[in-house]
Amino acid sequence: MSDLVVYGVPFSQPVRAVVWALLLKKQPFEMKLINPGHSGMGGSRHPDYLAKNPGGTIPCIEEPDSGFTLGEAHAILTYLAQKHAWTDLYPESLQARGRIDAYLHYHHRNVRECSMLVAAKVRKDLNFSADMQDQSRRAIAGAMNVLDQQYLASSDYLFGDQPTLADLAACAEIAQLGPQYTNLYDFAPYANLSAWLQKMAQVPGYDTVHITLATLGDISEEAPSIEVLKAANMQGFKALQGNT
Repeated sequence: MSDLVVYGVPFSQPVRAVVWALLLKKQPFEMKLINPGHSGMGGSRHPDYLAKNPGGTIPCIEEPDSGFTLGEAHAILTYLAQKHAWTDLYPESLQARGRIDAYLHYHHRNVRECSMLVAAKVRKDLNFSADMQDQSRRAIAGAMNVLDQQYLASSDYLFGDQPTLADLAACAEIAQLGPQYTNLYDFAPYANLSAWLQKMAQVPGYDTVHITLATLGDISEEAPSIEVLKAANMQGFKALQGNT
């Protein structure tokens, strides 16, 4: 049986969530680099890639034996969890799954806004206005308050005493902004969230999927060059090649 193929780049937040789950569950996979937003060969807008994932987003998975492909990180996570019976990450209870699914829907346009702050630094060509960045910061503040005061008020993880798919997806977005990485947001006001981030850093696979960010480092004062970003991505890719 051929290994699962994951298309994307290690710097991508949704890609990191999927890869983290695969590492955590020791599920073999091969990563193939796809240049997001580009129409040339190896790009996410190239016809060959769009045939696999019509939305042109990353990540996308492919099962070589059947030819089955699937895009969208959260759909991929729930598909893999059901296929491989990862009931620790996605319990059999329909009610428990429903709550995890609800978070994964909430994640968009809320927690996902964390990536806007990173994109504004590394993609100057997209011209994110100051107003757009302020809107993202307000959305992030609201989402962090919800996680801190609701989801994490009485439990170590979003849904109880162990991490689920929801925690992996959330942490892949939130941790990237911390002082040990891009240093773009202060989480000190959120005690429960900060404690959760420390616990998530102990989950197997965390260090590997964050090598790109650790290599990139603090970008709060100076935006990285495309060369620095590419080098960081390659460090992450090499690390994944050694763990798959």
